[in-house]
Amino acid sequence: MGNRRLAREMALKIIFQVDLVHSNVDEASSFTFQVEDVLQYSNCDNIIAFSQELVKGVLANLSEIDNLIKSNANHWSLERMANIDRNILRIAVYEIAFIDNIPKSVSINEAVELAKKYSTENSFGFVNGVLGKIEKKSNQDFPTDTDVNT
Repeated sequence: MGNRRLAREMALKIIFQVDLVHSNVDEASSFTFQVEDVLQYSNCDNIIAFSQELVKGVLANLSEIDNLIKSNANHWSLERMANIDRNILRIAVYEIAFIDNIPKSVSINEAVELAKKYSTENSFGFVNGVLGKIEKKSNQDFPTDTDVNT
């Protein structure tokens, strides 16, 4: 398993717990990372750091992230989504909207893989569809290097 995938899984577990108990950003610090999961890796500090970045980023930008999800999930309210799917989407949307050095396609693929592993057999298609819409809109909203030069 890749290091960033493991970091995403760790972040998902924490964000899932925070969402489940409806805690706020300050209370999220009480959730601990499962360090034993990463001690076998030589760069466990990088894994933990990326996981923490995802958790803090998602929780700090939750309102904007949730609005992006709501506006791109046709006929699905956040409350109606499975908790695991909602939080997989939150992590991927955070990556797409706020982290420039990760290709959007990688964020989407990683979210699909998380959905395949942790959710129902139909969830990965739902996750892929919502994120595909968000990616398409973000490509239209933000000019690429080629758009600037033309």
